[in-house]
Amino acid sequence: MSQDVYNIKIEDFDYPLPEERIASHPLQQRDSCKLLVRHRDGTLEDTFFGKLPQILPQNTMLVCNNTRVINARLRFRKDGENGATIEIFCLEPDFPSDYAQNFATTGSCRWTCFVGNSKRWKQGALSMQLYTAGISTTLMAQRVARHGNASVVQFEWDNNSITFSQIIEAVGEIPIPPYLNRATESADSTDYQTVYSRIEGSVAAPTAGLHFTPQLFDNIARAGITCRELTLHVGAGTFQPVKTDLIGEHPMHSEFISVSRELIKELASTNRTIIAVGTTSVRTLESLYHAGCLIATGQWKGEVPQWYPYSAGHPSLSTTDSLNALLSYMSTTGITTFVASTRIIIAPGYKFHIVSGMVTNFHQPQSTLLLLVSAFIGKKDDWKTMYGHALENGYRFLSYGDAQLLL
Repeated sequence: MSQDVYNIKIEDFDYPLPEERIASHPLQQRDSCKLLVRHRDGTLEDTFFGKLPQILPQNTMLVCNNTRVINARLRFRKDGENGATIEIFCLEPDFPSDYAQNFATTGSCRWTCFVGNSKRWKQGALSMQLYTAGISTTLMAQRVARHGNASVVQFEWDNNSITFSQIIEAVGEIPIPPYLNRATESADSTDYQTVYSRIEGSVAAPTAGLHFTPQLFDNIARAGITCRELTLHVGAGTFQPVKTDLIGEHPMHSEFISVSRELIKELASTNRTIIAVGTTSVRTLESLYHAGCLIATGQWKGEVPQWYPYSAGHPSLSTTDSLNALLSYMSTTGITTFVASTRIIIAPGYKFHIVSGMVTNFHQPQSTLLLLVSAFIGKKDDWKTMYGHALENGYRFLSYGDAQLLL
């Protein structure tokens, strides 16, 4: 592992963020938010998001994350209506482990979950009555195992015509970020989804995509810009603060990615400028490159490890060779969609292989997302210039805040 990356101090990625600069709600018109553009020469431009089609380079391919946020927060009452509230936060499917299969299950399924007020639920099953599709159903929850700070929860319900997707849609809540410091509101069910979200699985939105509207996509298409989709299901780890002094001691969370063969083939041969919408799309695209390197060297085990991009044994293939190795693997195994997990951490010193630009929001101090932005800009402390400019010029921060375009 590169010691330069390992020894990065998280305190060097801190900045003062007044609470009043954190946007608690989005603007009514999504694409009317501010957009701070950092051009290739480092100059900054203040504009608004609706101007994106005129600002993007010609021959651009925009790549968006089509994940959809699920109603991951379930609230049970222990011992009836007057009992303690037990909050179950669904993180990722345990059985079936495939997201689509799990959401389609009827009767029962298991999830890895965080449990709030866990001390009040030491044993026994929780239950609630719910109505969906005009049908009354009893949902039961039983904790069957522990995984560190998380629990494996078995869900069962007494109507086999109801899927788990319908269950959480009926009684779950959209899990808005904790730093908004407010309860979920009915408007969040729409506000906290991109207009192109369609693949269920995230517990947090890919927030850079929240600024797009159908009309803006029409304008993007008229400008000759291609749009493509992939999937990364955002996990709760996206909010996990870096608690270690050095980046090398921070354990990166794993996230599910899914990319079609058609998109990988296009990426391997295109001469378009690849601009990722959001850090989740960046992680997915860059993970494809490293997956191809692992496959080419016979080391592929289904996940891109956290520190693999910086390891001494990395083969440093060209992007085309790596993606062709991935495509060959898919042909040999007969798969049309590449599904994997990724743990890569993108920090200063990382070499980008696929992404040439990104649309993103303004991130929390001392976060891995801020490390990614710094890595992309490339010049030490340039991120501080950008964030300082944003703070001085009234930009709104975090999930419901304004955006930046990095070229």
